[in-house]
Amino acid sequence: MEWTTSCLDWEKRIVAGQSLIQFDPLFPDEAEAALAVFKSLKIVDAPGQPTFGEACEEWVFDFVQAIFGAYDHEAAKRHIREFFLLISKKNSKSTIAAGIMITALIRNWRHSCELLILAPTLEVANNSYKPAADMVRADPELTDLLHIQDNFRQITHRLTKATLKVVAADTDTVGGKKAAFVLVDELWLFGKKSNADAMLREATGGLVSRPEGFVIYPSTQSDAPPAGVFKAKLDYFRDVRDGKIPDRKTLGVLYEFPKAMVEAETFLDPDNFYITNPNLGRSVSQEWLEEEMVKELNGAGDTKRTFLAKHLNIEIGMNLRANRWPGADFWEARADKAITLDHVLEVCEVIVPGVDGGGLDDLFGLTIVGRHRVTKDWLCWSHAWCHIGVLDRRKSIASKLRDFEKAGELTIVDDKLDDLSEIVEIIQDIKDRNLLAAVAVDPAGLGELVDALDEIGVNDEAKNIIGAPQGYAMMNAIKTTERKLTNGTLLHSGSALMNWCVGNLKIEPTATAIRATKQNAGDAKIDPVMALFDAVTVMSRNPEVKREPSYQMIFAA
Repeated sequence: MEWTTSCLDWEKRIVAGQSLIQFDPLFPDEAEAALAVFKSLKIVDAPGQPTFGEACEEWVFDFVQAIFGAYDHEAAKRHIREFFLLISKKNSKSTIAAGIMITALIRNWRHSCELLILAPTLEVANNSYKPAADMVRADPELTDLLHIQDNFRQITHRLTKATLKVVAADTDTVGGKKAAFVLVDELWLFGKKSNADAMLREATGGLVSRPEGFVIYPSTQSDAPPAGVFKAKLDYFRDVRDGKIPDRKTLGVLYEFPKAMVEAETFLDPDNFYITNPNLGRSVSQEWLEEEMVKELNGAGDTKRTFLAKHLNIEIGMNLRANRWPGADFWEARADKAITLDHVLEVCEVIVPGVDGGGLDDLFGLTIVGRHRVTKDWLCWSHAWCHIGVLDRRKSIASKLRDFEKAGELTIVDDKLDDLSEIVEIIQDIKDRNLLAAVAVDPAGLGELVDALDEIGVNDEAKNIIGAPQGYAMMNAIKTTERKLTNGTLLHSGSALMNWCVGNLKIEPTATAIRATKQNAGDAKIDPVMALFDAVTVMSRNPEVKREPSYQMIFAA
């Protein structure tokens, strides 16, 4: 059979309200049989307790048919095995997921089969289990067929002895599971767990010997920049949808706004709310969304961000808050992926490395600022290092740090602490090219770095190391950076690491000045941005270009 799970015209389809699944079920008989079961299940917490068949929009039936219609009964094999549903909050995601898993429990033929709903927290687990159990209790025939065990959050098929179990990742273990059918609820929350990748591999390992199985990832958008396994899955399923990765065994149904609508902010138009809310008018109230949007757009930055992420599926690019650094508003617009370390070394006439941080619970940030020899624009490139112990001490950001490591923007070092030698090596290269104006450092706690730089001739005596003013005294560098970003004369490499750090930056007013600090003490890291401000302290003094000495011979008569 020939089919593709890509949907190249998804932007046109989603605006037109058309299905995002553009192929028919591979095995129509299987699709219809499963859909009949699914449609008969009751939604107990809805007024009048309607069935799915009575209450759902067509997109739900398309999704159910795609899942069960991918199963080849004769070969006992499922041809599409991984599914991703990204949809706004309150579109009955968890209830639909429960219905799909009850349908799978009924349709399953394997004796003693395990079906698993894996939830990130106990609360989400209960939200997934309750509608599933209620569907069974509401139907006398299902009550005869399926045995509910509330104390275990488990439903057992009386004939096949197959079990549907709901497991909370923060209280239960997934080790040793051999589930053929797995549903991972609220994947965005797993993106915040440092061990989520290993946990999901353990939970889905049973599919290796159960070719009839599937994995479904239903989720809303994250209320922070996507991270960890959520970011990895979201990026992968987008690439499959867009035809960049040919993978017929995975299907993503992603209700999100087209890029042009995000850039134009037309997602704020209530007439467009339907795009990420396909259940609008059923489980989602248009009136409620409009009222909430008015409140949130006139409220604090945190609640606005959460509303846009959860109810309109807007991906948070930077963690912008009400007390954010003003330069953050222009940061992403000044990104240029052509800016690499080698590019800065090649096109700049003078360079200032800024260094900040370095404690075992911190990042060690390096940001180099170079002045372009032709345009005179400032080009910035950043990198950071951290000790591996940070991953244990700061579990809430561990998956994010691993993402930065994979992107080549962060180096995680062990007890050898190779961070210093790598930083010194970069500065040595800049010095050898005769581009070094000076190294700007936070004077506090960098004695070891100062000693290492002294070995390559960077010291007070050579006047090429400068202690950058900190606290309120850094105000001039902060304001200069803002102005350069605003007028477009400061460009940067667009790293996700720096986007995150800029979003973590908070500006606090003092009696006569301002100071930069963290949004959240401990977990919010800003060291590479502070290194930028250190470098700007020196670059704003317009350092002279170092030229090779020239000699002239004069003959006297």
